[in-house]
Amino acid sequence: MSTDTELYAQDFYAWALKNAELLRQGRLSEIDAVNVAEELESMGKSDKRELLSRLEELLLHLLKWRYQPQQRGSSWAISITKQRDGLADLLEDSPSLKPGLVAQFAKAYQRARRYASQETGLTLTTFPATCPFTVEQAIDEQFWPG
Repeated sequence: MSTDTELYAQDFYAWALKNAELLRQGRLSEIDAVNVAEELESMGKSDKRELLSRLEELLLHLLKWRYQPQQRGSSWAISITKQRDGLADLLEDSPSLKPGLVAQFAKAYQRARRYASQETGLTLTTFPATCPFTVEQAIDEQFWPG
């Protein structure tokens, strides 16, 4: 086991700082390239998972907002606003996620629909099989369904 691999396994933070400094200094032959590549791929996957998670949470609360108007409250409104803000930040930081947004939106809606049924006690068929809002509506801070 190499020293870099040991450091990677024992102290990720120290390993990351060391490899960042090696990059800055242009000492490319000393970099732990295999693990750096793995971590970079992982970061990309993390952004994609965050996109899906934020969409799920946003759509869940939009569905509850629409189908349980008597239950509307500030916590739902805050959750919707926070997810919209987080999505805007994520897409600004990682604009390459935008081409996959529609596919992720559809996947997130199916999950949000199930979660909404479970949380509200309403039957799954209460919620349309396809999302009743567009991506643009869902992320628009002026849009409030119902």
